[in-house]
Amino acid sequence: MAVDVEIDVELLKSEIKKTYACVSDDPEREFIFPTGRAWAEDLGYPPELAQVPDGAVESFAGVANPWQLGRLAPGERVLDLGSGAGTDSLVAAQMVGEDGHVTGIDLTPEMLTKARAAAAEMAAANVEFVESEAEQLPFPDASFDVVISNGVIDLIPDKDAVFAELFRVLAPGGRMQIADVTIQNPVSDEGRRNIDLWTG
Repeated sequence: MAVDVEIDVELLKSEIKKTYACVSDDPEREFIFPTGRAWAEDLGYPPELAQVPDGAVESFAGVANPWQLGRLAPGERVLDLGSGAGTDSLVAAQMVGEDGHVTGIDLTPEMLTKARAAAAEMAAANVEFVESEAEQLPFPDASFDVVISNGVIDLIPDKDAVFAELFRVLAPGGRMQIADVTIQNPVSDEGRRNIDLWTG
């Protein structure tokens, strides 16, 4: 659903990058949202979490557990929308195995660097990380069997553009496993003006 909000989208993206660069570079800092391995464990993450390096999981900032919607099958092609430091991508890489492939996208360079380092530490050859925005994915139509995402779509004002792109890159019969934040009431005037409320 498209919602008209009085917010500078480029400023919002800049602030999101700053916030999540801090989550990457200073994961011990206290944020207005929970982070880290203990949080992922509290959410009931699958056993594959144990194999994901601490360097990635310390910067985990998901909002819920997309794995409650089901496990991935061996050989599936997966897009992780807003992969951050790579926790969900690296869980997915274990599930799909060497015949599958996972592509994580994120717009925060610091998170991508951390994700790539964690993948190398795991020797996960079936995962890659790409810098991209969700509204303009750099992939051909029908590239993926599954889209996973955890707490990213809520940060993007143009939800129509995001879902149009997700449907475009999903193969026929593909599915989405999305964990995210929603609201039932209109965004307040303060929420429209306060960039910290959007990024948090």
